[in-house]
Amino acid sequence: MHKSTRTFTKEKREKWVAFVQSLTSDVNPQAVRLIDEIRVIAHTLYQIGELSVTTTGLSYAKYRLLMGLYFCERLEGRCDMNPSEISEQQGTSRNTISALIRDLEEDGLLQRSLDKTDRRKFNIGLTDEGRRLVHDHVSNHFRTIAGCFGVLDPDEQETFSQLLTKLSSSVYQAHEEARERAL
Repeated sequence: MHKSTRTFTKEKREKWVAFVQSLTSDVNPQAVRLIDEIRVIAHTLYQIGELSVTTTGLSYAKYRLLMGLYFCERLEGRCDMNPSEISEQQGTSRNTISALIRDLEEDGLLQRSLDKTDRRKFNIGLTDEGRRLVHDHVSNHFRTIAGCFGVLDPDEQETFSQLLTKLSSSVYQAHEEARERAL
């Protein structure tokens, strides 16, 4: 098993604490360290997600877009979404989503249709081939991701989820405040 090279030894952690406190004595150094840990874990999980879909021949971004549409069908009973909804769902710019849609459409995995209520807009839906591709690979993808969290028992996973929810609220609020200060 590969051990993270980012793990601090006790001596290095003590130096880190002293360094942070020398710059800002009123800030908890562990809180500053956590952001780096979260970034490393998020990046590694993203890479694992990418590797788990390599057999589809698609990038992780393209597969996530297809999977988002698939879940929209299965969970919400909708057959399509407009590009702005997809952009928001994926947390990706509209330009990037447009390029992904174009490529997936050329591959025969997505189709466009005019919006029934506003003919100036179009919606994006899965083709039968796109639906089949997601269905065939989703269980492998989920097993891979779930395996990463297998080190936590169900109670720990629930606690972790609650802590992430709590942290998310604080982060979103800090983001809004930072945006307001930047204006």
